[in-house]
Order: sequence, then structure tokens, then C-alpha cells
Amino acid sequence: MSKQSELLARYEASMLGVFGRPPLVLTHGDGAYVWDADGKRYLDLVGGIAVNVLGHGHPALVSAVSKQSAELVHISNLFTSEPQIRLAERLLEVAGAPEGSRVYFGNSGTEAIEAAIKLSRRTGRTGIVAATGAFHGRTTGALALTHKVAYREPFEPLIPGVTHVEYGDVAALRAAVTEEVGAVFLEAVQGEAGVIVPSREYLQAARELTSAVGALLVIDEIQTGIGRTGKWFAFQHTGIQPDAITIAKGLGGGVPIGAMVTFGESVSKLLTKGQHGTTFGGNPLACAAGLAVLDAIESEGLVQHAQEVGDYLAAAVEGLGLSQVTGVRGLGLMRAILLRDEIAPGVASAAMNAGFIINPVRPQAIRLVPPLVLSLGQVDDFVGALPGLIEAATA
Repeated sequence: MSKQSELLARYEASMLGVFGRPPLVLTHGDGAYVWDADGKRYLDLVGGIAVNVLGHGHPALVSAVSKQSAELVHISNLFTSEPQIRLAERLLEVAGAPEGSRVYFGNSGTEAIEAAIKLSRRTGRTGIVAATGAFHGRTTGALALTHKVAYREPFEPLIPGVTHVEYGDVAALRAAVTEEVGAVFLEAVQGEAGVIVPSREYLQAARELTSAVGALLVIDEIQTGIGRTGKWFAFQHTGIQPDAITIAKGLGGGVPIGAMVTFGESVSKLLTKGQHGTTFGGNPLACAAGLAVLDAIESEGLVQHAQEVGDYLAAAVEGLGLSQVTGVRGLGLMRAILLRDEIAPGVASAAMNAGFIINPVRPQAIRLVPPLVLSLGQVDDFVGALPGLIEAATA
């Protein structure tokens, strides 16, 4: 029995089976590469599902976490720390938030959504509009906003008052956004649905419609934020200003952290002392990691790099002229390779055998959300292998 097989057997004997049996035990990484317990190397084109924006073992993140862990890891929110304050200031800066905006720190994306749901309730309205195809998290509040029936049905009844409308359909949104609605929750790009990019006009219409009836517009940037799409946040492609955004995944570069940013004084005053809280959220360790991530992205020009490498990737895949590839959609380094037939799981299996980690997010779509440090040469390695991977999946 290999080391990996032994560890996976122990995993099954000790872990609750909500994730099924993983295919690999990973031991370490370097940049955009990871290694399994048997010593095999893989090009990581999933990046912890859009989390490892600096790749693995980035010296700036390693140094920041090491230094902070020796000084102060956790203090609770009875107190604050300089890393917490500095990270809040930096997030307001990169989000382009106006005077009076504020930050709330949690530990994950779903916690950020839970905070935004509470923000919505403080409007005095209980209605919430979300979109078909939406994924906002697994806690019961966030789950009510998530669209997939298989995720929601086993745990119903969930919070009432949530309406799902067709993503990208302005008319459907207009019909649903009434004066009973406290907030509209939309992903700037739908990741779990297969990297669906709405029109610029759709999010602009969402802003106009919510403003007209006094509802909040909450943009879920959990997967799209922190430089992923070629902007710090994907809403910045549209020219709108939301009332709140939710952030997680890439913010800590692998250290768990989530955040909600409220835009403007009136929205920021909706949640007051004692109305929400968290024990671990905004701890010094996670905030030091977040600062290191933002600083490294800025100093290394990774926002622009994500745009350039993502465009190169899309052009290279489409340039292959493969009959099974019907297109590539997405922004920056958040891309989906679209397939004619439902072979994405087979392509992903062949890719893993060949040393590439990709995500078959839909039967006909392969999601790529790699580290932002991915190089053009690494893109070439994957694109060069893709015809063989598709052939193996269709053989």
C-alpha cells in the first residue's frame, strides 16, 4: 500500500463523509505546483478553489504568518490589533469605498454572507432576491440564498422570503425588486454555476432598481475578489457602487478569513453594537496574512497579470481548434473551458493522471481558478496537454 492509499484509508475511517473520498493527499507546494504523498507533482489550476492567490509557499505570506504567530495569534473581539485596523483600511482603499464605509471581519465567505443577511434585515424588510445558479454558502442563512435544490432541500425549511430570479435577466429582476425587498444578492460572476459572466448592463440595472425602491445591493465577491478577474473586485468592471460586498477566499491566501465591506455611512450604521459578532473573526494572524496578500499582489502587479495571463489562456485554448471545445468564458484568471459533450469529469481525471489539477464544475465545463502567480509557460504546459486529456476522456 502506498503512503497515499494508507492516509486515504485513515481519512475515511476518521472524517465525516460530507466530502466523499478525496483523490489525493497533498503534502506541500511551491508557487503553482503541489505534491502528493507519493511524491508526484501537479500544476495546481484550482488554487484551493480561488483561495491560493499567491500560490503555495509565497515568501511574503510565510514571513508575515510566521512573524505574527510569534507575537499574537488570537485576542477575541474584546480587543483589537494593528493588523486588523490596517487590513480594514486597505480593504476600504482597494474597494474604492467612500467616507463612512466600514469593514466587518469573519472567518469565511458564508459568514460574510450571514452578516450581509443581517444587514438586509436591519432595513426593516424581510424580502431577499437572489439568482438562479447562485452559490452563497452552506450555513442555513446563506443556503437559503443558494439556488441548487439538492443543497437546500435536505435542510428546509430555511429562512423565508427569498426569491430566485434568472441570472442576467433584467426584466425578471425588475419584477422581483419591490418595496418589500430588503436586499438583492448577486455574484459579480457566478463561479459554481460554471463561470457565468453577466452583462455590464445587468449589474448596472440591479443598482438602479435597488436604489429606486430603497433596497440594498449586495455583491458577492467571495470568489471574484482580490484581483481574480483583473480588477481588485469584479464589480469595478461595471462602474457601480454596491451597498455591501462580501469577501473571503483569496483574501488570506489560504489562511481562513472573510469580510463584509459596507459602502457609505447610512448603510454602515444599520448594524450596531451587539447585533452581530464572532470570536475568531479578524484575529491578528488572519489579518497579517491578508495584509501580506494585498501588499504582494500590489507590489508584483498581479491584478494586471491575472488579466493578461487569463486572456492568454483563453486565446490559447480557443486557438487549438478542438471540436470538443465550444469556447472559453470568464474574466482574468477565473475561466471555464466549455465542452460540447458531458465529459468534464473524465477530462479532470485524465488531467490528474497527467499532473494537472482542474475542476469539472459542470458536466460540460472545466473551471480554472489558479494562483495569480501562474506563468505563461505553465499555461502553455496545460494547453499543450489539453488535446490528449480530451482524447483520453472520449476514448
